[in-house]
Amino acid sequence: MSGSDHKMPASSERSGAAIDLGADRLGGRSDDVYAALLFAHSGLTAEESAGLDARLILVLLNLVGDADTAIAAIRHARDL
Repeated sequence: MSGSDHKMPASSERSGAAIDLGADRLGGRSDDVYAALLFAHSGLTAEESAGLDARLILVLLNLVGDADTAIAAIRHARDL
């Protein structure tokens, strides 16, 4: 199966407010987080960096703790 054959899972319907994925929730520390991310990648090969990114994404999605929100964030990131 080629990459183009994969489809994004559908989010389940749920009530509540819409998720604002564009909101800055880092309290003005976006630059600090970005610097930490760059530092974490320093000295890594492209393959090691890809692995770090994948692990970080899984850790953060687990912290989100909600599949619908996680799927919405993945869609949002792909559309940026």
